Amino acid sequence: MRTSLSRLNFKIILHIMGLLFLVNGGFMLLAALISAIYKDGVTFEISMAGLVTLVAGAVVMFLTKDHRKEIQKREGYIIVASGWVFMSLIGTLPYIFTGAIPGITNAFFETMSGYSTTGASVLSDIESIPKGVLFWRSITHWIGGMGIIVLAIAILPLLGIGGMQLFAAEAPGPGGDKLHPRITDTAKRLWLIYVGYTIAETILLKVAGMSFFDAINHSLSTLSTGGFSTKNDSVAYYNDNPLIQYIIIVFMFLAGTNFVLSYFAFKKKFRKIFKDEEFRAYSILIVGLTVIASLLIYYEADVTDSSIAHPMVLGHFESSVRHALFQVLAIVTTTGFVTADYTLWTPFLTIFFFGLMFLGGSAGSTAGGIKIMRHLIMIKNGVLEFKRTLHPNAILPVRYNTKAIPQPIVFNILGFFILYMLSFIVGTLVFTWMGLDFRTALGGTASTLGNVGPALGDLGPVNNYGSLPDAAKWWASFLMLIGRLELFTVLILFTPFFWRNR
Repeated sequence: MRTSLSRLNFKIILHIMGLLFLVNGGFMLLAALISAIYKDGVTFEISMAGLVTLVAGAVVMFLTKDHRKEIQKREGYIIVASGWVFMSLIGTLPYIFTGAIPGITNAFFETMSGYSTTGASVLSDIESIPKGVLFWRSITHWIGGMGIIVLAIAILPLLGIGGMQLFAAEAPGPGGDKLHPRITDTAKRLWLIYVGYTIAETILLKVAGMSFFDAINHSLSTLSTGGFSTKNDSVAYYNDNPLIQYIIIVFMFLAGTNFVLSYFAFKKKFRKIFKDEEFRAYSILIVGLTVIASLLIYYEADVTDSSIAHPMVLGHFESSVRHALFQVLAIVTTTGFVTADYTLWTPFLTIFFFGLMFLGGSAGSTAGGIKIMRHLIMIKNGVLEFKRTLHPNAILPVRYNTKAIPQPIVFNILGFFILYMLSFIVGTLVFTWMGLDFRTALGGTASTLGNVGPALGDLGPVNNYGSLPDAAKWWASFLMLIGRLELFTVLILFTPFFWRNR
């Protein structure tokens, strides 16, 4: 059968690649400005990286200016998947030009970890990295959090191009709520909320005692549910300032909720928020998991962990609750910040936090993972299977927010879960084949596929990914990519029928 390569609109694909390069280059120049302000000695190198990226983007856009202004589904999937890869490749330039991360393997891993909001790092001494580079590192989180493509579709109308296919490919999950009938207006509103939250957290962290540079970087990482920190000890650096950690807790919670609900909150439509099943399940889950972790930390945690005070010390209960709440949110929302090494607490809590890597935040949030909505619908469908067994002729639809879920969506969610678990199994097998021990391979796969960051074993909360063999870093980068784009968007490109004529 003839392939459909000849029918693909390659010019529009390349044109949007050029647009994404321009966006990337603009943010690189912003990082160069930060470098100049703090006089960290790498302003020229970051500026050159930005200019190279801008020129590349401008040339590609100029050469494809006579493109056909139409995006079909296939072009949408190709643009999103290849966009993330090429953005990550071009995003290595500030690291390579400055020498902060020499070598394409490490630089690409760090960049993909940034854009995918995983937060896994190869850096062992973060505080020695120039501030301009650290800011670029955090910016990759922030761009990837709401989605490079969602940013692009807010600009596409200026080029006379519709963005619905891009939005569908970028956000293929079950959550389909839109704030406005026009997809570009939806993207703009989402970004307005995203920017507003980032500014608010920056101000609060500065008032709480962070430097402005640390405050803006941690805000960029929090709202994107990324996890890159400017400190070697991550947020554990601020264990003596609980207020900072509580502020980050609040914004991690917000970043892990559907941003549509934030829009409803600003419109004072609070009933819509509290009637949302996913939000209720997400909130109850966070509280319940925190209670379990708090009690175990208080009564059983290894007190040799300096981040947890001795039980007889005044304030230990508050510390236990704070660390439990912080780490539960950091893992569930896939932010990956660290206030303590949870693998040192108890064996139960190690497995407990490993299991949380498979939850994910809400659909429509910046969090990674499977997502709470999918878990809810799978559980409801499972319960209904018992009823269907007793009443085979009854019509028993799965209901979510009082509405019946179409059967194809239920099948899509079940298929996604199976594919996710298969990817986890294959990912673990490949890591073990590359020489990782079982615990490290298990944790590394769950963490990179779920875009969490900290894992288990040699990749635990106080370690980094720098010790991985080069081949394992490329494999981890692939897992981060498919996890961030929710599997189908990338894996469909490897199917023969994608490239065939209809």
